[in-house]
Amino acid sequence: MLGIILCGHGGFASGMEQAMEQILGEQPQFVAIDFPQASTTALLTSQLSEAINALDPEQDIVFLTDLLGGTPFRVASTLAMQKPGREVITGTNLQLLLEMVLERDGLSSEAFRLQALECGHRGLTSLVDEMGRCREEKAVEEGI
Repeated sequence: MLGIILCGHGGFASGMEQAMEQILGEQPQFVAIDFPQASTTALLTSQLSEAINALDPEQDIVFLTDLLGGTPFRVASTLAMQKPGREVITGTNLQLLLEMVLERDGLSSEAFRLQALECGHRGLTSLVDEMGRCREEKAVEEGI
């Protein structure tokens, strides 16, 4: 099973992990690492390296991070480029995390990345857009 390392600023990762576990229960091959204000890049690098070693070495790894260009993203990117089978996805939200944790079995890191990007685009919406989509679906159903 593909390994997932979730990392973000403040309590992002542990908060997302807590929400995920409330909905799905504890998940295997999953590590969450916070990057609090008092932390350093060196410490985060060490923590992410330890997380890699804690996961199944025979499986690909995906890093999910919170913010493009932030320290968690940059450190994960450096570690991902050191070995094939590693991907970094940023802009992680709860919907993406839940869906991809459930869908990851049997996926390569590349397939996971492609599916996660589709999920992320699909998951970002608004009430107005969803209401419009419901109206469009009813209009089609009421046709001849």
